[in-house]
Amino acid sequence: MASLRELRSRIRSVNSTKKITKAQELIATSRITKAQAKVEAAEPYATEIHNVMERLASASSLDHPMLRERENAKRAAVLVISSDRGMCGGYNYNIFKKAAELEKNLEDHGYEVVRYVSGNKGVGYYNFRSEPFVGSWSGFSQDPSWKDTHNVRRHLIDGFLASSEGTAKYRPGLTGPEGKAVQGFDSVHVVYTEFESMLTQTPRVHQLLPIEPVIESEELPKGEDYLDASSSSDAEPDYEFEPDADTLIASLLPKYVSRSLFAMFLEAAASESASRRNAMKSATDNATELVKDLSRIANQARQAQITQEITEIVGGAGALAESGESD
Repeated sequence: MASLRELRSRIRSVNSTKKITKAQELIATSRITKAQAKVEAAEPYATEIHNVMERLASASSLDHPMLRERENAKRAAVLVISSDRGMCGGYNYNIFKKAAELEKNLEDHGYEVVRYVSGNKGVGYYNFRSEPFVGSWSGFSQDPSWKDTHNVRRHLIDGFLASSEGTAKYRPGLTGPEGKAVQGFDSVHVVYTEFESMLTQTPRVHQLLPIEPVIESEELPKGEDYLDASSSSDAEPDYEFEPDADTLIASLLPKYVSRSLFAMFLEAAASESASRRNAMKSATDNATELVKDLSRIANQARQAQITQEITEIVGGAGALAESGESD
């Protein structure tokens, strides 16, 4: 059994660690609120641009490179969104595992995978395993802004529009020689963590480009009532676009894709803070239990020490008494 001094030293050490984990838990909790506020602030713009794109899609030919699967596609870009810091439980591990599954699936289908990484933890993970990546961005995983994510958003869009047969211009964050154009790709996939609740964050794979149009079919009512004003009250108005719908959709599609990718960064930021809060709360709870166990052991050791001291005193007093009687 450890000595009483060692036990007290361990208790002080665990209490110091507990203060750190508790502080990290409180910081992560406050950052979750800020991240959720940013998601809510971006929601009105996201809703409106989605509604506009739906109206344009219904009036256009949908003949745009961002909306078409390419024949003989051979290069696929994968963006892995990780965190800049650790102490967030299995957050990064789950992302890397999901990314590995996606990359294997793409390679099995004959694609050449081009990896991009966001977050210092992702950069360190792939560097340690000597797995290549052609671009990395970091420093904003917990608080992404439109400006911070500009280069990664624009490069993925430009690279897709260039296709694997063309090149996209150099942007900061790419690993190639500065100023040299880089080869494009035929599809873009994003691996990120979706924030579902304070306790649940789920790694997701999303195909960013090409966009998969969703065609909805609607059954029209039959009979005389169909022409009644009351039955047609829910009919959507017919819009006229100037310039034409195809021109507008070509102009808005990059903004729509860019907004979708930024929303994933916001989701990942909220998920990172939630994962860190859960991990730090578990660490704090474990530290509390460990202090209780160590305190109980220390009390038992102290009690045994006191009992031994009392026994020695009684024994010594008895020996003195016996020696006095013999004299």
